[in-house]
Parts: sequence; structure tokens; C-alpha cells
Amino acid sequence: MITATPPPAPLSQAPHTLLAPTPSMTTSVRPARRQEAAALAELSQPFVCSGALRERPASLYAARAVDFLVAQGPGGRLDGCVGLRVHPAGPGEGRGPVGVLYNFCVAGQRQGHGVGAGLLRAVLSVARAQSLGALFTATTGGGGLFLRYGFAPTTVRLAPQSWVASLDPRRGARILARVL
Repeated sequence: MITATPPPAPLSQAPHTLLAPTPSMTTSVRPARRQEAAALAELSQPFVCSGALRERPASLYAARAVDFLVAQGPGGRLDGCVGLRVHPAGPGEGRGPVGVLYNFCVAGQRQGHGVGAGLLRAVLSVARAQSLGALFTATTGGGGLFLRYGFAPTTVRLAPQSWVASLDPRRGARILARVL
């Protein structure tokens, strides 16, 4: 008998709000909407300018909106975002599907207010619900938030090869991973 695992549901099919706001937090986390592509590109722009993120056109955000969770603040303002791309196991890899976190950013005025931690908790929950075996990310910064949430430096050998091939070695990013 051959069994197949159904593909994971896109983030757009996740519950409407993944992280409900509390009295001390005015941001909720939810799946992104295709029509928010320009807002995602705008939110990411300061990080592109600093070299922390690669530039992505709004059309890419629209095409991959199902990958993204957004932190929404009062009045509908986007305070942060993170993409989760699922990578199935390649032939002979001996593992199940894993995820890659990308384009993780929090608006400057919201940094230090728990927005990034809320996004990371929500994306970890989504990854577990999709039965991913591990999460990978690349960072040009210190990666403190990732390290606090159980990520650790790893080698490119353990990461999805299609993703590793897409990384720009000139950026000097460190690869971090967390087993789920």
C-alpha cells in the first residue's frame, strides 16, 4: 500500500487571526492578502536599503501572498511580515518537508514591542500544523530573536538545496535552523 501526505495548506487557509491581540499588545497576526503586495514591499523597503533583505518586486509579494503572515496594527497598518516557503524532501534526502522563513521584517517604530516574537510564534505554530520537520532561515544580522526561539547555526548541507542555490553568497548570511 502506498500512502501520500497531502500538501500543506497555504497560510491563506490558516485561521483568520493566528495571534489575537491582548491588552498590552495592539498587533494581531494573520495570513497576508494578495492585495497587500504593495504594502509588503513598502514594509520591506527599509531593510532592502540597509542590505538586510533582498529586493523583491510587489508582483512577487502578490504571487507568493499565501506564504506570508502579517502583523497588523491599529487601523490596519502592517507592522511586520514573514514568509514561510515549504520545501518537500528531495530524492534520497531521507527527510520530510521543511520550511524556509524569509523576508522577516518589523517596522522600525514597532521593533522592541513584541511584534517579531509574535510573528515568530505564529509561524512556528503554522509550521507544526503543517508537520514540517524543521525550519531554516538566513540572516545577515545577529539572529538574536531566532536564537532565543531555539534556532541554531547550521550548514548549507542540511538545508533545502533549491533554497541554498538561491542565496547570494556576497551577502554573507548565516543559516540558522530549528528542528520542530
